Amino acid sequence: MPIILFALLLFVLLAFAGVILLSLALRYRAGTARRQGRHWVATMNLWATSFSAVLFLCFTFLISFWLGPTLQFALTGMAVGAVLGLLGLMLTRWESQPDGLFYTPSRWLALLVMLAIAARLVYSWWHTMHRGASDEQHWLLSASGTQLSVAVAAGLIGYYLVYAIGVRIRIARNEKRRRN
Repeated sequence: MPIILFALLLFVLLAFAGVILLSLALRYRAGTARRQGRHWVATMNLWATSFSAVLFLCFTFLISFWLGPTLQFALTGMAVGAVLGLLGLMLTRWESQPDGLFYTPSRWLALLVMLAIAARLVYSWWHTMHRGASDEQHWLLSASGTQLSVAVAAGLIGYYLVYAIGVRIRIARNEKRRRN
C-alpha cells in the first residue's frame, strides 16, 4: 500500500511540474504572437492595466504596514518594469499595412518575462527549503518571499503598463497619419 501512495504522490508532483512548464511555454507563445493594433483594444488594455497598477500599489501600501518595506520593493519593481517596457516598445516590430497597424513583441523580452516568473517560482521553492539561514546575508537572500513576489509582480505590471501606453500612442499616431 505505501508504494501505491508514493507512486500517486510522484505522479501528482510530475503532473504539477508539467502544468507549470506548459503554462510557461504558452505564455511565451502568446507573448510573441503578431497582433493587429486596434484602437478600442489598446484603450481597454490601457485602462485595465492602469486600474491593476493602482489597485496593486494600494494593496502593497496596506500590506507594507505588516510586512515591512514591501512598497519599496513594489516601486523598484515597477521602475525596472517601466524601463523594460520602453525597451520592449523599441524592440517591437511595427508593420503599417492597408488593413491597419500590426505589431510583434520582442521574443527576447517575452522570454525575459517568462524567465522572471520561472525564477520567482524557483526562488520561492529555494527560500522555503532554507528557512533557517542566518540574518547576516545579502539583502536579496534575506528578503522575504513575499517582498520579492511583490517586486516581480510590480515589474510585470510596470512593463505591461508602459507597453500598453506605447501601443496606444503608436496606434493613435498611425490612425492620424492614415486620415491625413
